[in-house]
Amino acid sequence: MLALDDLDRGIIHALQVDARAPFTLVAEVLGSSTQTVVRRYRRLRAQAGLRVVTLPTPRSAGTHQWFVRLTAATRSAHDIAVALARRPDTSWVRLTSGGTEIVAIIHTAPTGPDEHALLLRDIPRTAGITSVSAHHLLHTYLGGPTAWRGRVNVLDEDQQARLRAERDGTGATGRDPARAEEEPYLLTDADRTLLAALREDARAGYADLAAATGTSPTTVARRLAELRSRDALFFDVDIEPALLGITVSALLWMQVAPAHLETVATALTGHEELALVAATTGPTNLVAHALCRDAEALHAYLTRRVAWESVARLETAPVLRTYKAAVTLRTP
Repeated sequence: MLALDDLDRGIIHALQVDARAPFTLVAEVLGSSTQTVVRRYRRLRAQAGLRVVTLPTPRSAGTHQWFVRLTAATRSAHDIAVALARRPDTSWVRLTSGGTEIVAIIHTAPTGPDEHALLLRDIPRTAGITSVSAHHLLHTYLGGPTAWRGRVNVLDEDQQARLRAERDGTGATGRDPARAEEEPYLLTDADRTLLAALREDARAGYADLAAATGTSPTTVARRLAELRSRDALFFDVDIEPALLGITVSALLWMQVAPAHLETVATALTGHEELALVAATTGPTNLVAHALCRDAEALHAYLTRRVAWESVARLETAPVLRTYKAAVTLRTP
């Protein structure tokens, strides 16, 4: 397995701060040469599976997200997970709990005759699936645009500020605070074409994006800046957690009294072990994704930091294999 050094980790952190930062700026912030940073970035892509991806925010895409837990026979679980991972309407496909449970996020359109076809028709008819439970994702407290701290713990505040200053100076900022209370911006067909071109490589050049969308580089740059300012998309960095020293990954399904849900979820967002915290429907109403150094670290986390009286039930499901992250397939 590729061993990451401080420069590798610095590049990953810099891309999380600004996915489209020029390599010259990244090199300057990290105190390295542009040539070295480009060479390391290419190595991370080729050997570590690093991907910088672009995703629409669910509100702008007009979609709903469902956590789906499928129980399947061990002999068929792999094939079912692969099939789900290859679908364009899924993300975050994982095999958990001894190899018999598949957890996936399914994205559905809120209108139309086939809005829940995968949930109501396709999955129940799939041979080998013995049970299904679907949990509507109501609110994300941590995850999505908010990066896991395990990959953003290298650059100091001054270095991050330099990256943000360059980003803000080009107009490609994050959400405009003045628009925080506005109705969500809904993507147009032209926006979706641009996002499709950015889907698996958020660092694609403006010339390439212009060719893919049939517009000009200037138009693409202006449109991308507008989508970012309207909070219609976000960038994420996808890399195998094991390369960052993580050997144990687990989903935590919690049952919390509704009166305490907001307090518990907000507290969990401050835990460096967690990459995701989200409220859902169902018998468990809060799900979290824990990433720990080893089994002992997970045990210490569960018994010392999550053992609250307000958490009435906690189910821990070890993640055995990831088939799909945000958009990146990890199948053979």
